[in-house]
This record gives sequence, structure tokens and C-alpha cells, in this order.
Amino acid sequence: MASLNNHTETDEAPDRGPAVSSSQKIIPFLWFDDKAEEAANFYTSVFQNSKVTNISRYGDAAPGPRGSVMSVTFTLNDVEFIALNGGPVYHFTPAVSFFVRCETQQEVDELWNQLLKGGKPQQCGWLTDKFGLSWQIIPDKLGELLSAPDRKKAAGVMQAMMKMTKIDIQALEEAYNNN
Repeated sequence: MASLNNHTETDEAPDRGPAVSSSQKIIPFLWFDDKAEEAANFYTSVFQNSKVTNISRYGDAAPGPRGSVMSVTFTLNDVEFIALNGGPVYHFTPAVSFFVRCETQQEVDELWNQLLKGGKPQQCGWLTDKFGLSWQIIPDKLGELLSAPDRKKAAGVMQAMMKMTKIDIQALEEAYNNN
């Protein structure tokens, strides 16, 4: 889990832009109205191996108030992200979501419950968090059961999943075994 103390403030050159520290070629870039820092702190509290690594602030020649947070660079499970306070121009939609692979029901439950705080559950393991970002909290077991050679059993799993919000591994296994 991360805390506010795991970041670097960029104050010397406020309009320099987000600091990128990894060699990761593709970095998710998230546009927030004015909650980039709050979102980064929330997400880094949810995922292991996560931390805020840089906060850049608007300077004199920027569209935001001088000294206010422009962008936040952070990692979630060692994957780098950048969050921008860009104003109310763009909003998240479920057309883009983050797929989180889970090994156990406990992991599904913990991530689901944490990310759902202030958000809305959706069908089939999807949820929208309090910032409007869509997540899929999916156990690896779902993929295994859906790709089983016995297509009747796999179809039973699909039918069971379609009735769920949060994915329940035991219910999926029961649907598999009962077909």
C-alpha cells in the first residue's frame, strides 16, 4: 500500500509536465477534471506495489492556477500511469476499462470492495469507481472455465456469469459442474 509520502513534488519547473521514470513504452494517461491527486492516492492505496512517484504543478503560463496540481505520475502493481487535471472537457466511459486478473475469491472480494467505495457495481465483474473509471475484477478461473473443451459446461458458466455483478468463483464452478 502507498501513502502520500511516496512522491516527489516538482516545484522548480512547474509547467514542465509529467515526469516519466520507467522504460514502459505505453503508459495509461487518465484525464480528470480536478481530482488527479486524490485518484492517484486512492488507487495506490488499493493495489500492492503501488506509489505516487511525482506531482507536477501548474506554473504562470499554464491553464490551471499557479501551484495547483497539473499531473500525478504513479504506479499500480508496478505499472506506470499518469493522471492529469485537465478540466471538465473529457469524461471516462466504460468503452475503456482496466482488467484486473485475480487469483482467488479473496482477491476479487478485496479489490471489488475497495474500488467500489463511492462507485457503482456493473454486470459481469465490472464496476465504475467514484471517479468514473471502469474496472473489470476478474478471477483467472473464469477464463479457464469459459475456455473448457466441454462447450455445454462453458455455456453454463457464461449463463451464470451474466447474472452476476461481482464474480463468484464457487458459483461459476457449480454452474460448470451442473452442466
